[in-house]
Amino acid sequence: MTVSVEAAPVVSVDPVLLAVPGRGAALRVRVSAPVAGAALPIILFAHGFGSSGRAYGPLADHWAAAGFAVLQPTFRDSRTLGPIPDDPLLWRYRVEDMLRILDGLDSIAAAVPGLSGRLDPARIAAAGHSFGGQTAGVLLGLRVLDPATGAGADLADERVRAGVLLATAGRGGADLNPAAAAKFPWLNPDFTHLTKPAFVVAGDADASPLTTRGPGWLTDPYHLSPGASALLTLRGAEHSLGGIPGYDAAETTDPHPARVRAIQTLTTAFLRSALHPGDPEWDRARAAFAGSALGRLEIK
Repeated sequence: MTVSVEAAPVVSVDPVLLAVPGRGAALRVRVSAPVAGAALPIILFAHGFGSSGRAYGPLADHWAAAGFAVLQPTFRDSRTLGPIPDDPLLWRYRVEDMLRILDGLDSIAAAVPGLSGRLDPARIAAAGHSFGGQTAGVLLGLRVLDPATGAGADLADERVRAGVLLATAGRGGADLNPAAAAKFPWLNPDFTHLTKPAFVVAGDADASPLTTRGPGWLTDPYHLSPGASALLTLRGAEHSLGGIPGYDAAETTDPHPARVRAIQTLTTAFLRSALHPGDPEWDRARAAFAGSALGRLEIK
C-alpha cells in the first residue's frame, strides 16, 4: 500500500510540565509538532497500562511529520513513575489528565518554542493503545460502568471530534477472565454512547489474557459503538500491532514494519478526513489498502 504524504521536520519537547493542584506530581506531557505550519490539528494520545508518554514513537513521529500536534501525557500508572498504584479509579485519573491538557492547550503551546498560536483547538482527536484506547474512548462517549451498580458517568468532551482506538478492550462482565474482572474493575465499558467518528484497529492474533473470547473481543469497540465507522483487522498481529509501542520496544512480540506503516497511513488519513470534512486522503488510503495481504478494512 502506497499513499504519498509529504513529511515535515518535527520538533519534540519532553517534558512539558503542567502544575495541577491536588494531583501531587506535575502532569508530564511530551509534545511533538511540525516546525512550520499554522492551525495544526491536535492528537491527544493515551499510552497503554504501565507505559509512558515517551513511548509510541512510530505513531507520534509519523503524525507530527504529517502535520499534527501530538500531545502524550504520562499517567499515574506509568512504571516510569514507580510502582503502579492499586487503585480502582486509575481509569478516571487518566481521563482527568486528558481534560487538563485540553484546558491547558495555550500553556502547553507556550512551553514549546515556536508553537504558540499554531494549534487549532477546533480540530482535536483522541487516540490510544490498549488501556489508552479506553481512555481516549471515554472522551468520545464511552462510559465505564461500575460493576456493582451498573452506573457510568458521561465524561465525553465536545472539544474532541474523532478518535483512534488501537487494541482496545471489549465488553466486560461474562466476557472477562474472572481474575481480570477482579483486578481491573474498569474493564466494563458501555459503547452505546460512543457516537463520534472512531477508527478501531485490532490484531487477529491478539489473544488477550483478559478475556475468554479470544481476539474477536478487541473488535467490540467497532461493532458496539454507533460512531465507530472503520475497523482494521491485521492478520497475524498481536497486542503490539507490529510494533507501535516503540522502535525497539521489548513488549513488541510481533515485529512487522509493514503493519506499522499501514496503521500510520490509515490513521493519518482517517483523522485528516474526520477533522477536515471533504479531505480526500481517507478515500485514497482505503482504495490503496483494498486487497492487502496485511488485513481487512471494514467500513460501516
